[in-house]
Amino acid sequence: MSEKPTPRSVRRLTDPRALRALAHPTRLSLVGLLRRDGPMTATQAGALLGESSASASFHLRQLAKYGLVEEAGGGTGRERPWRATTEFTAWPEGSADPDLDAARDQITAVLANRYFEYLLRWLETRYLDPPQWQEASVFGDTMLYLTPAELTELATAEQALVDRYAARRENPELRPPDARRVTWLHLAFPGDLSGAPEAAAPARGTAGRGTAGGGTAGRPAMDASGADAGAGDDGDAGQ
Repeated sequence: MSEKPTPRSVRRLTDPRALRALAHPTRLSLVGLLRRDGPMTATQAGALLGESSASASFHLRQLAKYGLVEEAGGGTGRERPWRATTEFTAWPEGSADPDLDAARDQITAVLANRYFEYLLRWLETRYLDPPQWQEASVFGDTMLYLTPAELTELATAEQALVDRYAARRENPELRPPDARRVTWLHLAFPGDLSGAPEAAAPARGTAGRGTAGGGTAGRPAMDASGADAGAGDDGDAGQ
């Protein structure tokens, strides 16, 4: 049984400098860690991420400049705790500002590589998971023919389903005994995975379903992540 959806706090970035500041592996990891585990010092965060306390402290200060983290109160120097300011980060998908568009493309590319890296890491170790978790894991894709409005509607509906379980992040008491942390990636974009140039639209009734250009396994993996439909979002990136 799922819980009621809970409102999500979102930090919307419209400053290209803020997007470029976030588009750094260590900073993404720091934001994700603070969102996951709550306030901690630069020394504690650095130890968990394999960074020196000086490095973690520097990156936390850079994130604070753009409102992504803040001091949680108490402590001094590198022993003062920091916390994430919101659960999610979002940015415009398109704008009239070429600099903003370039910064958006930069962080999107960094996140795409990050998703791929963590996906491969999971594939290499999934055999260590119990059979029920291997069976429940989702890996696949579906080719659809949609209008922009329909794609937005689909993404919104899927996000609503995911949000039904969002309260468990903040309230461990809501988690069933066998619950684990799960990463749900949201990806949907025009085109297909065949690698061939896109042909003219087929006649009605001939739309297909597949993966890598021709039918596959598993349930589909989906949509765009974290904030409102139509906004890029790193969600809990870095966990």
